[in-house]
Amino acid sequence: MIVKTTVRFLYTCKQAFNKNTKLERNQIWIVGACLGAGLATYSTMMKSAEMASLSIDKSNFMAEPITDLATLKANPSDMKTKMELMIMKIQKDFCKALEAEEDQETKFVVDRWKREEGGGGITCVLQDGRIIEKAGVNISVVSGNLPAGAIQQMKSRGREFVGSGPLPFFAAGVSSVIHPRNPMAPTIHFNYRYFEVTDSSGKKHWWFGGGTDLTPYYLNEKDAEHFHSTLKAACDKHDKSYYPRFKKWCDDYFKITHRGESRGIGGIFFDDLDTPSEEKVFSFVKTCAESVIPSYVPILNAHKDDPYGYFEREWQLIRRGRYVEFNLIYDRGTKFGLYTPGARYESILMSLPLTAKWYYMHIPKEGSKEAEMMEVLKNPREWVAEGKSR
Repeated sequence: MIVKTTVRFLYTCKQAFNKNTKLERNQIWIVGACLGAGLATYSTMMKSAEMASLSIDKSNFMAEPITDLATLKANPSDMKTKMELMIMKIQKDFCKALEAEEDQETKFVVDRWKREEGGGGITCVLQDGRIIEKAGVNISVVSGNLPAGAIQQMKSRGREFVGSGPLPFFAAGVSSVIHPRNPMAPTIHFNYRYFEVTDSSGKKHWWFGGGTDLTPYYLNEKDAEHFHSTLKAACDKHDKSYYPRFKKWCDDYFKITHRGESRGIGGIFFDDLDTPSEEKVFSFVKTCAESVIPSYVPILNAHKDDPYGYFEREWQLIRRGRYVEFNLIYDRGTKFGLYTPGARYESILMSLPLTAKWYYMHIPKEGSKEAEMMEVLKNPREWVAEGKSR
């Protein structure tokens, strides 16, 4: 904006210069030069002030940022900086919200790791709690060169890169899966990520992806409506077309194709989002990530102490087996992680539950609560009336 204003002003000076006497021209150039220099100085001061205003409070994070603080503070406007700081705060907020639902002594284990090829991550895991059997809340900030397998996966989704060799990339994201112990409390998964790839022509390609989805073991329509309404409200703040588009995308994506059923009751999912602008998409992703706690924690709180028995637990373990099948066979994030050189497999596979079962040819009894759940998994439903959200 400052540059455009300066150019417009100097153009006006030039027009006036052509219409006046020599003395008047000299006066116009002096005034123009002074004001132009002033505007340029103001622009520099504003940029310096912006850099100085980036205050990083490490108490908002579970561990030190992956990128060194000096680099983050020197690049406050860089999307890589914004994304890293955002996902680190989301990680801390969600971990603390989950710890508040657990017994006082149950806390997340924090594992900060570095990657030789570039970057690293922070893996937070809570397991064998009274309320939460296993929870993982990860952030990763990695860079390096994309191998051929990862490039091919991106090209298959319509990404056009100049060149076929390894390409420099940057990726930052937060990913979480929560497996409660109680079968009446659903599993949640969310992931929000940012990618940059520079092709051989020097062009930078960027995009965002992510989503939040719920996997209940027993159907509770009130919970489903609350969950989807909260996500819809987050989407509607940015674009009212987002929720119906991304809800359908989620239903289609989380299909266990060989079983002919969905993993859960969906939510929202999107990938390769690069319009209308980098800042606007980032703002949308941030809103979605911030909606995770209000969409899920009230549901966990309501059901974490519900009564259940042997058969409910067995059904939960069977459904967890389906969760494992989807993650290992179809999940795009798992595949990308396994393709990436220097992959940290413990963090990639933290989404898997501690326990799961596979019964041969298991079919729920007709008219049972389990059969009711299966009907929804085979035929996804709309949970929020058009125009209604929280």
